[in-house]
Amino acid sequence: MATSIPQPVLQKLQLIEPDSSFSGSLPRVQSSSGAAYYVKTGSLSDEAQFRGEAESLKAMGESAPSLVPRLLDFDILESGLPYFISEHKDIGPLSYRAADILAKRMATELHAKSNPSGKGFGFAIPTYCGLTKIQNGWFKRWDECFASMIGDLLGQLEQKGQYQSICSKGIIVKNEVIPKLLANLDIKPVILHGDLWSGNAGVDKATGQPVIFDPASYYGHHEADLSIARIFGGFPDTFFSTYHEHMPKTEPVEEYDLRMNLYELFHYMNHTLIFGGHYAGSAEKKMNKLIAILNI
Repeated sequence: MATSIPQPVLQKLQLIEPDSSFSGSLPRVQSSSGAAYYVKTGSLSDEAQFRGEAESLKAMGESAPSLVPRLLDFDILESGLPYFISEHKDIGPLSYRAADILAKRMATELHAKSNPSGKGFGFAIPTYCGLTKIQNGWFKRWDECFASMIGDLLGQLEQKGQYQSICSKGIIVKNEVIPKLLANLDIKPVILHGDLWSGNAGVDKATGQPVIFDPASYYGHHEADLSIARIFGGFPDTFFSTYHEHMPKTEPVEEYDLRMNLYELFHYMNHTLIFGGHYAGSAEKKMNKLIAILNI
């Protein structure tokens, strides 16, 4: 047994495979049975982030098995440090073929099942989109849920004290743009990845099948899960066309691009919060466009 595996984690692995021995070093641990595990440990301040990621993986795995690494255990060690254990996948870059399979599986599995709890839109606990904590909660209406998410970012941007223009226009987006575009949509709350850019998607080298990871999940409008992929690229055009072959654009279709601009705004605001720089200008341009087109 490798001494580089912390003893408390080793004990958890032995509960999963009582008759096996384990070797390697975190995050990849090899079992004598041939199975491999991904073991992630954090600091005392990481509990909420780990819990959010673990619950996200669990919810996504229930809707689309094998599309995400299977969560095997999450807990807090006696030391107070959080950890989770999932199956290990050797992941390579997303191929065109795998991107099309991913699009179909998202449309027909991940985004096809309504929130089984019946609690509506949102998520039970906070999740982290990158470094940003999103408080979440439950909402009966999608426009109220998304307004809360935008409001969450606005509050954190206001604390920075340097984004007055974005914050003032963001209030208009929250109070007027969001109700106008989202209040009357006929949609159901489905589980979303929440941060689906190309760095969080790849190919399982063992199977050739797509896999997505590092989620910041919530139950929302399925179209929102395509937004950050549109910003940063890394997905072929066929990814989006294949997705909509199996999941038609929500009515009114003529407002699809406006909705996508609104959903992209969330990520531009989040990147402004994390990185600053040119993302602030991009966020404000999105706001200006939405406000102008909707005559607000």
